[in-house]
Amino acid sequence: MAALTSLSASPPSPCPSPATPRRRPSPCSVASSQNLRSRPTAVVSATSGVTDDYHSTIRSLNSRGRHVPRKSLGQNYMLNSKVNEELVVAAGVEEGDVVLEIGPGTGSLTASLLSAGATVFAVEKDKHMATLLNDRFGSTEQLKIIGEDITKFNIRSHFIPFLEEKSHHTKKYAKVVSNLPFNVSTEVVKLLLPMGDVFSVVVLLLQDETALRLADASIQTPEYRPINVFVNFYSEPEYKFKVERTNFFPQPKVDGAVINFKLKNAGDYPPVDSPKSFFSMVNSAFNGKRKMLRKSLQHLCSSAEIEAALTNIGLPVTARPSDLLLDDFVSFTKRTTAGCRF
Repeated sequence: MAALTSLSASPPSPCPSPATPRRRPSPCSVASSQNLRSRPTAVVSATSGVTDDYHSTIRSLNSRGRHVPRKSLGQNYMLNSKVNEELVVAAGVEEGDVVLEIGPGTGSLTASLLSAGATVFAVEKDKHMATLLNDRFGSTEQLKIIGEDITKFNIRSHFIPFLEEKSHHTKKYAKVVSNLPFNVSTEVVKLLLPMGDVFSVVVLLLQDETALRLADASIQTPEYRPINVFVNFYSEPEYKFKVERTNFFPQPKVDGAVINFKLKNAGDYPPVDSPKSFFSMVNSAFNGKRKMLRKSLQHLCSSAEIEAALTNIGLPVTARPSDLLLDDFVSFTKRTTAGCRF
């Protein structure tokens, strides 16, 4: 199998970042999924220079009688140690950090995290792979392996005591660094981003199109969805670099990408009375994405009040959910009366 890879720096963007959030897409806006995929990025590609560990991955799988990754679990194993190293760098992992890793698989990223001096709390759904990790790393105080499904795992009750123990009961934030199965990425993002009291950053390797959409979807585009409001409410997302599909085994049909979410503390969240009620309203608005807000939210608030609130924040009464940034949604809720159910 071909050897793997190098990182190339992305060229500077021809479009300067606006000083204030834009209400209308500029010529530099991402207007379609095709444009998303063509955005210049740093790329990890399959070239000469770094020896891959394809054969060691196969040997590891065979040692547990698995032979092939399980498609149902979204298992695509990383073959390129350079990608793992760049993930560690993207998260700023240092000696003494405590890291949550989700879906460690054969342990290639785990090894890079341990080499950087981190203490790793690894959650692996596949019991066979959890056993493989134990075989590979043996007994070490730097690593704890939990055989659980992260989407059903109570992170607060299990991880926080581990963090307190490893940080000697001083206030310290942990980090999340993971090469996620693509089929659970959105669910995991929703689980982790509201945990700014536990984690400082969440660095994930996701499907490229998903990473781009989460980091840089513009209003008034098909890519703009409730998840974008959610992501910006709880974090500051940054697309880091693209990872070509040839770096995985088995090779997926799409490329991957690394995204960094810098989590906000609760005091930095937008001022809403209840995040739960706020996102319920946002989701209701997008249920009728092509409908005007005065139609899609009329089961929660009268059309007259919706129109008045939109006018008060400088938007037309015909505004649709894709016209509103996070701050617009926050201002909109503040301009409505107690008679509105959000």
